[in-house]
Amino acid sequence: MLKVQPLNCTLKRDASKASSTDAMIAVLAQEFRALNVEVADTIRLAAHDVPAGMTSDEGEGDEWPVIREKILAADILILGTPIWMGQAGSVAKRALERMDAFLSETDAQGRMPSYSKVAVAAIVGNEDGAHFASAQIFQALNDVGWTIPAVAACYWVGEAMGSTDFKDLDETPEMVAKTAKMVAENATHLARLLKSGPYPGHGDG
Repeated sequence: MLKVQPLNCTLKRDASKASSTDAMIAVLAQEFRALNVEVADTIRLAAHDVPAGMTSDEGEGDEWPVIREKILAADILILGTPIWMGQAGSVAKRALERMDAFLSETDAQGRMPSYSKVAVAAIVGNEDGAHFASAQIFQALNDVGWTIPAVAACYWVGEAMGSTDFKDLDETPEMVAKTAKMVAENATHLARLLKSGPYPGHGDG
């Protein structure tokens, strides 16, 4: 069975507070479960002590090593983020920066630990920037070894300067639901292919 690990990069540190990013992740999670894919408990990154850095372990108190282990134990990563100031939030960028360490953690064939693993995005906001945020996220994830499937972002953007959040909607908009299904199907298909036939690597690395 394939496994999905959701990573919620909301700026809200208190996990008891509702998050629109969590709500979008839940839409995707439902579609993955319908495909018989296991969905792990969501990790809310801001609730953990993850300092700035470019290594996989920044020393005493750093909770990233445990989070990293959970991410890499899965076949598919859902990176969820709100849009802030027209771009991916700072917590998502922190996660991407910590994954930069993958570049120097290759195996004998030159493969990063994220090789043959798939990543998708869950994006929410009340302003423009969903396409820009996905461009930032996918470029960074691809740089550090993740594989991005066709139609890899599920997003919702509310009215500019509006007060309604995704979590406040009475029901999931039709196009969001349709896109979530497509994201889950494409990611699952690609993850199955890569699990049965991983990337070959690059000789001596």
